[in-house]
Amino acid sequence: MGIFNSIQIASTGMSAQRLIADVIADNIANASTTRTTEGGPYRRSRVIMRPKTEGPYWRSPFLPDMLDNGSGQGVRVVEIQKDYTTKNRLVYDPTHPDAITSGPQEGYVEMPNVDIVTEMVDMIAASRAYEANASIIDGSKTMFQRALDIGGR
Repeated sequence: MGIFNSIQIASTGMSAQRLIADVIADNIANASTTRTTEGGPYRRSRVIMRPKTEGPYWRSPFLPDMLDNGSGQGVRVVEIQKDYTTKNRLVYDPTHPDAITSGPQEGYVEMPNVDIVTEMVDMIAASRAYEANASIIDGSKTMFQRALDIGGR
């Protein structure tokens, strides 16, 4: 493991958490959007991450090679995916321009599947994960500085 690997790994986590925070902010901003260019109400977005596995990576000294899956390189964002599994909520508002005009759901408006409480909890989790990665970088810098101080004596 090189001297800057811990900083590189933590920086991938910080970048991913920053993107997650941006996507959450977009979800919150569109919580009332009933009409999109794709048609229909806005769909909640979510970030899909995977561990980085390509290229050289740090191997655990405690695991045999057959059990070491190459974790320790950080994360990468695979895609930003729309959530089509969660149903949109229906709100009764017959005066809304996007209200359903016929059938058993007449007068209801199909609203986005964004739950503000869930988004805020996810935002707090992303913020804490970002802070944890920043702490790792600070700790690494302190450790490297102390190693230099010891070597300079």
